[in-house]
Amino acid sequence: MKKPKWVVEKERARKTSASETVWLFGLHAVRDALENPRREKLQLVVTRNAADKLTDAIAAAGIEPEIADPRKFPAPLDPGSVHQGAAMEVRPLQWGSIEDVCIGAEAPRVLCLDRVTDPHNVGAILRTAEVLGASAVIAPRHHAAPETGALAKAASGALERQPYLRVRNLAEAISTLRDLGYLTLGLDGEADLTVEQALDGRQGGAVALVLGAEGPGLREKTRETVDHLVRIVPAGAFGSLNVSNAAAISLYASRRG
Repeated sequence: MKKPKWVVEKERARKTSASETVWLFGLHAVRDALENPRREKLQLVVTRNAADKLTDAIAAAGIEPEIADPRKFPAPLDPGSVHQGAAMEVRPLQWGSIEDVCIGAEAPRVLCLDRVTDPHNVGAILRTAEVLGASAVIAPRHHAAPETGALAKAASGALERQPYLRVRNLAEAISTLRDLGYLTLGLDGEADLTVEQALDGRQGGAVALVLGAEGPGLREKTRETVDHLVRIVPAGAFGSLNVSNAAAISLYASRRG
């Protein structure tokens, strides 16, 4: 009996996901990954100097490194990557479902990213989410920054500790959060409500903040799915904020709310 198309596609996606690997680079990113028991580590390439700096982390991870000549560093990285003599091939982290990571927090906060493709922005957002106590950062599998070495370096270790969930459909993920009791707020510079006004009287409640890419902003489907569109009030007639800055300000405001 021939398998339905959706079953075939699901099996293919599962096999592709299982075969994906990521090359992390830089002393900080590699050390944090070595020290993360959740991270599946495949191969480590280091110069002698980097190996000396990572001695404890390498020993704790129980991985045998390849010692490389710094003049002929063999890891398959972009030429502009500042690897500091350390690179490691790993598998992407598996954090589980939205329910796994977004239920049970004392004052749950979630950041959802709509077409934010710049790994440096997403890395900065992951750092913000970790510092300000978000349960997760959620982004679609397509048209969003994947887990890469550049993202890990920008996240400065947060990628190893802060759940970064890639979902098939962002609107469906937002609806799931609503069903779990989250108030869903989409950031829009033209919105009538401010973040603080939308959160008035909901101290301690679960909140999901949805941010779009700079320029196009939120997609129409995303705008229709959230509970409210909200804005950050500027001090004057300025341009829009960088998305990572907007994430930090709105997340901090939601904690105060």
